[in-house]
Amino acid sequence: MIPSDHFTRFYNEVFKFLEARSEADLQDYWLAISANQERHTLDLFRQQGLAGMEQYWLHIREEENCDLDIERGDEWLELRMKKCPSLSKVLDNDAEPMGRYCDHCAGWIGPIMDKLGYHLVYDVIDRKQPQCVMRVFTDAETAAEVEARAQLPMSWPGKCKR
Repeated sequence: MIPSDHFTRFYNEVFKFLEARSEADLQDYWLAISANQERHTLDLFRQQGLAGMEQYWLHIREEENCDLDIERGDEWLELRMKKCPSLSKVLDNDAEPMGRYCDHCAGWIGPIMDKLGYHLVYDVIDRKQPQCVMRVFTDAETAAEVEARAQLPMSWPGKCKR
């Protein structure tokens, strides 16, 4: 198995390569990642909703050693990444980070949320800092209000319009 230090650096180089080819190639790759992640998340999220999402990201927090706060209400889930291990490893590298490295998270999560009828607001805040806030809402109007206040809201392939 490839160590996570090498995996994130590999990802960074793949993203740069695909972006240089075309935006469509990069988005197609993120959609392929999303389709793969559906095998791990779709049934859990569909069956358990926000509680299933919380369960999934609690596991990820432990597995990837994330400095991540998770809160859940009846109609929302918030992940507040205080120090992203993935971007941190990319920044601690002799190769130039892909300028939009963080976009891959929304690139795979967004299509899943759209498919399930949830409303994702992904705020990267600053592309050079390993932090972000991801919020999932059951209500489109609430999501639109929160997204209007986001510092650096992310899009994704096929993003549903609110």
